[in-house]
Amino acid sequence: MEQLYKIGITHGDYNGISYEVIMKVLADFKMMELCTPVVYGLAKVANYFRKTMEIHECVFQFLKSVQQVTPKKPNLINLSDEEIKISLGESSEVAGKMAELALTTACTDLKNKMIDAIVTAPVNKFNMQSPTFKFAGHTEFFSAQFNAQDTMMLMVADALKIGFVTNHTAINETGKMLNTGLVLKKIKILHDSLKKDFLCTHPKIAVLAFNPHAGDQGLFGDEESKILVPAINQAFEQNINAFGPFPADGFFASGKYAQFDAVLAMYHDQGMIPFKLLAYEGGVNFTAGLPIVRTSPAHGTGYDIAGKNIASPDAMRSAIYLAIDILNNRKAIR
Repeated sequence: MEQLYKIGITHGDYNGISYEVIMKVLADFKMMELCTPVVYGLAKVANYFRKTMEIHECVFQFLKSVQQVTPKKPNLINLSDEEIKISLGESSEVAGKMAELALTTACTDLKNKMIDAIVTAPVNKFNMQSPTFKFAGHTEFFSAQFNAQDTMMLMVADALKIGFVTNHTAINETGKMLNTGLVLKKIKILHDSLKKDFLCTHPKIAVLAFNPHAGDQGLFGDEESKILVPAINQAFEQNINAFGPFPADGFFASGKYAQFDAVLAMYHDQGMIPFKLLAYEGGVNFTAGLPIVRTSPAHGTGYDIAGKNIASPDAMRSAIYLAIDILNNRKAIR
């Protein structure tokens, strides 16, 4: 019998909805038939949420290390026995430290091949900042941990996939960062991931314009003619099916995105706003270009609904499913 993948799940910011969505997913025993979940978190916090949310079906095996993992059951590696103050819906320094501890511990286990993939619950990027954690987000953290220079934030939901040239960057800095080499590199990362991680044999990639109306022949900017068109042409010369640049508003409004295997957005909100509208509650964030598999639900910490027992577990469930699928796809092409 083939051994199930061990999927590490970091608990994120415990003052948000992470424990609620993790436990709702793992309350369904069918998940244990697909993988062995290993949560990196806090036993006392898990017990608190199990009682207050009345998620009695999720019974964790509390462990000290990944070597003690039990198949067919939800496991939780207890990172600390200290008394932890839970302040639902609020940011706290301790929550940031515990989120970092979960990430670094899971990352070490992944490097040592003790788990097969990581699914990260949402964190508060501000309260995680410390002398030992100076990353803009998970994408940058994992890129540094695995010395991966060519990575990309790739949002995934059913047939919709949106990658990004820039990640968490101030909007007034985005235009300064764009150049033909960078755009071409991101097209290549997206193309390679579609083939390796999603088994697309001849991927079609749509490249979004940077300016309104794709610049209107230079009336609103020349990034399209000077940067994007040359990058698309060079991609074509390397047998990559890249098309565009397409004005973002009409591209999504007309449903044209459905004609492509993936879309390349220039900056965060250009891709995230249509993605979150179209993906509803099941979207997943995948870091393309890493030697390991890392996924995450597309939503944030959910401070505004923390503790109300109304958070949807769909995105967390989809993130675990996608991690398993990509592991299988990568194995299939070895």
